[in-house]
Amino acid sequence: MTQVLDELVALLSLETIEENLFRGVSQDLGFRQLFGGQVIGQSLSAASQTVPPDRPVHSMHGYFLRPGDATRPVLYQVDRVRDGGSFTTRRVLAIQKGQPIFSASASFQRVEEGFTHQQAMPEVPAPETLLSEQELSRRNIYLLPEGVRERMNFDMPIEIRPVRPLDAVCPERIEPVKHLWFRADGSLPDNPALHKYLLAYASDFGLLTTALQPHGASFWQRSMQIASLDHALWFHREVRADEWLLYSMDSPWAGGGRGLSRGSIFNRAGELVASVAQEGLIRQRPDWA
Repeated sequence: MTQVLDELVALLSLETIEENLFRGVSQDLGFRQLFGGQVIGQSLSAASQTVPPDRPVHSMHGYFLRPGDATRPVLYQVDRVRDGGSFTTRRVLAIQKGQPIFSASASFQRVEEGFTHQQAMPEVPAPETLLSEQELSRRNIYLLPEGVRERMNFDMPIEIRPVRPLDAVCPERIEPVKHLWFRADGSLPDNPALHKYLLAYASDFGLLTTALQPHGASFWQRSMQIASLDHALWFHREVRADEWLLYSMDSPWAGGGRGLSRGSIFNRAGELVASVAQEGLIRQRPDWA
C-alpha cells in the first residue's frame, strides 16, 4: 500500500475508547474542510464494529450537520437501536469540538437468497486507456488560482480515472452525466468490511459536482460554495475496493441552491455492487471571488 492509503486504512479502523464510543483521526486532502467521505467511512466503521460479522451492512443514510475540521480527530457515538431476527439497526453521531458534524443510520442484514435483477453497466473505455485525476491535475495545476494550488494534495488514497476529463477552471456546459473508474491506490487485506468502508469513503468523490456540469461551474472556482447536505448508500453485494470500479453518475435536478445527484457503482464483471444518492449545496457567491 502507498503511505496515504495505509493512513486511510488506519483511520478507518478507529480507536475504541469505550463501549459504543470510537475515535478517528483525520486526513487533510487539501480541501477547504474535512472531506465528507472520511466521515461517511468512519461512521460506517463505528457502526459495523458493534454488529456481528455475519450481518453485513446493506444501507446507510446520513446528514452533514456542520463543516468538519481536518486538523482534529472525530468522536463517534453509536446507538444500538435494534437487533432483530434478520436486521440490525445502528445510529451514529460524529462529534468535533463538542458539536455533532454528521449523523447517520445504518442497517445490517443476515445473508439470504432472493429475487435478483440489476441495471446494465454503461459501455465506457477501460481504465487502462485513461489518465488519472492526479496526472491531469499535475498537468493543469498552473491554471488554478494560487490559493487553490496551495491546497492541492496529489497524494490521494483513491486512484480516480475520469472517462471525460473536464476543465476545472473554465468547464464547458454539458449534460449532468459522469463516469469515472476508481480503486484504492494499492492492495488491501482480505477484510470484506474494510472494502465497504473504502467504498463508502470513495462514494463522495465527484458525485455532487455532477449537478454543476449543465451550468459551466466547477468545485475549484472561488465563487462557488459547495457542501454535501445528505448522503445515502446501498450495498448490493460484496466488493473489492482495490480492484477497478466504475462509478456512473447523473443529476436529475437542481434548484433553490441545491443539486441532487445519483450514482451506480459496478465492478469489472458488470455487477452492480452499490447505489448512491446525495443532495448538496451548490450556491454561487460572487462576493467570494
